Amino acid sequence: MASIICPALGRGVTRSKRQALQWCRKAAENGYADACMFLAQYMYEDRPSARQVGHVVEAAGVATAAGITEEHGVPPYVLSDVVHWLQKGGHDPIVTPYYFRRLALEGGTYCVNVGCKVVGLLKEFRVCPQCKTARYCGDACQKADWTTGGHKLTCCTFAHSRPPVGCVTHS
Repeated sequence: MASIICPALGRGVTRSKRQALQWCRKAAENGYADACMFLAQYMYEDRPSARQVGHVVEAAGVATAAGITEEHGVPPYVLSDVVHWLQKGGHDPIVTPYYFRRLALEGGTYCVNVGCKVVGLLKEFRVCPQCKTARYCGDACQKADWTTGGHKLTCCTFAHSRPPVGCVTHS
């Protein structure tokens, strides 16, 4: 999964979230459960490019057939695509969209600083201005994670002598 995420982070390649999603879709098409869940959640949350990359023409009506109503607040074709990817990855296509909805309404702990328990909506958390992937609830958590949490070693734009852990580099 690290090689899928690298295009999003710009590690070893030009940063491209769309390309990362395309690689994620390829992994999902091969039945990788984590990639299927990742793609389904991104589509449900209407993240940039996720709905275009994850759209499956043959999935029309899958949500209705699975017994999922349109109370989720996402278009029916998107809900069908989400259910398609959840089924492909072996996830529960009935319960998981409700989990996505609960996260969207209640929020979650999106701050990557270890030990932070701040709960909120995804849009309320600021992204790291350098790598654009890590999210923080505020300046204090961002500074703490940079100095003691290890983000300094994994942030793709910070110049250091060795490549980030778990990332494939292309020579």
